[in-house]
Amino acid sequence: MHDPLIMMRYRRERATCSCFSPQIRVSGFGPATRRRRRGASSGAPPRESAQPWSRSPSSTPGPPSLPAPGCASRSRARAPPSPPPPSRRPPTPRSSRRRDPLLPRRDAVLGHGLLKRRAGGAQAAAAAGAAVPAPLPEESGRKFLGVNMKTLKKIVPLGLMFFCILFNYTILRDTKDVLVVTAKGSSAEIIPFLKTWVNLPMAIGFMLLYTKLSNVLSKEALFYTVIFPFIAFFGAFAFVLYPLRNVIHPTALADKLLAALGPSWLGPVAILRIWSFCLFYVMAELWGSVVISVLFWGFANQITTVDEAKEFYPLFGLGANIALIFSGRTVKYFSNLRKTLGPGVDGWEVSLKGMMSIVVILGLVITSIYWGVNKFVLNDPSLPKPERKKKKEKPKLGMKESMKVLLSSRYVRDLATLVVAYGISINLVEVTWKSKLKAQFPSPNEYSAFMGDFSTATGIATFTMMLLGRIILRKFGWGVAAMITPTVLLLTGVGFFSLILFGQPLTPMLATMGMTPLLAAVYVGALQNIFSKSAKYSLFDPCKEMAYIPLDEDMKVKGKAAIDVVCNPLGKSGGALIQQFMILTFGSLANSTPYLGGILLVIVLAWLGAASSLDKQFSSLAKEDLKKEKAAKEKVEPTLLKASAEETDGPVEVEKANGSLTSETTGAESSPSNSSPVQ
Repeated sequence: MHDPLIMMRYRRERATCSCFSPQIRVSGFGPATRRRRRGASSGAPPRESAQPWSRSPSSTPGPPSLPAPGCASRSRARAPPSPPPPSRRPPTPRSSRRRDPLLPRRDAVLGHGLLKRRAGGAQAAAAAGAAVPAPLPEESGRKFLGVNMKTLKKIVPLGLMFFCILFNYTILRDTKDVLVVTAKGSSAEIIPFLKTWVNLPMAIGFMLLYTKLSNVLSKEALFYTVIFPFIAFFGAFAFVLYPLRNVIHPTALADKLLAALGPSWLGPVAILRIWSFCLFYVMAELWGSVVISVLFWGFANQITTVDEAKEFYPLFGLGANIALIFSGRTVKYFSNLRKTLGPGVDGWEVSLKGMMSIVVILGLVITSIYWGVNKFVLNDPSLPKPERKKKKEKPKLGMKESMKVLLSSRYVRDLATLVVAYGISINLVEVTWKSKLKAQFPSPNEYSAFMGDFSTATGIATFTMMLLGRIILRKFGWGVAAMITPTVLLLTGVGFFSLILFGQPLTPMLATMGMTPLLAAVYVGALQNIFSKSAKYSLFDPCKEMAYIPLDEDMKVKGKAAIDVVCNPLGKSGGALIQQFMILTFGSLANSTPYLGGILLVIVLAWLGAASSLDKQFSSLAKEDLKKEKAAKEKVEPTLLKASAEETDGPVEVEKANGSLTSETTGAESSPSNSSPVQ
């Protein structure tokens, strides 16, 4: 039963105070409340109540035991202030307190005074939260060998694609030479005519078709549209065209034309005689220029960032030479299958089917990797996306403008001489060497086995030279590195042509080593090609690109465009045009060998002279650039020192607890996580 005095006082306070809500439910005025209030007035600690609405002494008392804010004066007059309890437990968080559903909310009872105190407490909590160190950003992901796993999702498939593409290219490159050189009614004389009159028009036509398709198809559809015809052709050639070669080749017509035109027209007539082999030759050449340069590098540049390209693209170059080594061993293995076959079986046809089967399988692997990357990797939103920048338009110079640029600058002329000389020299020696190679290994299987060893040796030499190239450039400088390639070509070329022209007096000496002059010429020519190509990839190409650096921006752009327009085609087709003229004039490649050797000597000497002249100009321009950079640095350093001294008298940046910097004048924050670029 409730105390009547307590109830009367509550009703009187409720009638005179306006802050009580009429909806407040009166509860909790029982014996336990009276005992708690009596204990508070006497100084004794209150007892624990067994009522369901009661709270612990550390909790805030319920509404009936507190006066309303508007009635504070009356409450102080009637009840003396209660002293604090002797000991208090730490207050429990508000979120952990249990509220009885029968109790009213304190906000409705206590009024604006408590709300103000709560607002002040919220501000203090916010200030305390600002002083707490900001959580560090989580790591972007797991790493393997120091590389982010998200990056490896792109780089590993690209590496596998590149390996398969280069593996196929080595097989195709070795096979195409075997087909056109060792075919009946053909020889190495076919190569210059084939490169000029078949390969070049096909390449131009393909690029025009590719440009039109790129405007119509999506990137994925364009990739499949281009690569599937290659895969289908190589498979059809091994299993359909080659077995039917005697049916589809116009041998009788070619014999009539050769008899009417003469033996000097053996090369052009052979293109008609073995047209399917020539088509294989062109498709193998296009695999290198289209699938590698256009499809793969276009896809790689599309999905990789600049930082990823700087880190992993050089590794792709090393992986290419590893693919060269393994594919050379594969060609060697299939070429030796003839030894295990019975009589009457075409060993080269069996070898060709085996190698083209690998090409088809790896081609399907390439397309599967491409599909998987587009399906599962590029759709991941957490992967870093490359920045799409607007492509700078290069000046399109015509032939006349390009010649003006070349004639106006000695520096650009010397650089152009390097490009043209390499293209002509390597073609002059390579075609002559392949003619001797056919004389030494007339069987397609023997020829192919030797080319497998040649590819393996080229891969090992290039891999080694790429590792040594940086050391040579750093220790000996640009001039020495640029002269290594022509020096190697000159020494090996002189040895090769000397063995061809003056090999008979050396026959007794070579016999003691188990070689003939022809075999010695083949080995020397192979060494010439191996070291020339490895030096070209590791030293000549980097030196050529470095030579553009000291030029001013206008000459750098125009000079490179002029060399691309004039010198690159001239270097690639110049050697073939010279050989065609020699063959048609002297009747055969063997009869023109002395003249080809003389032309090679003149071109390489001009190459060395241009490299020496370019070295002097390059060194002087590089020194001028260093002086300008040093002068600019000396001008900037005093300015920085003065600015730093002035900044010490100005606003000072105070380091906060969370690692960000705040200026006293502006109060703006600069957090390291906010200032870093988003990739």
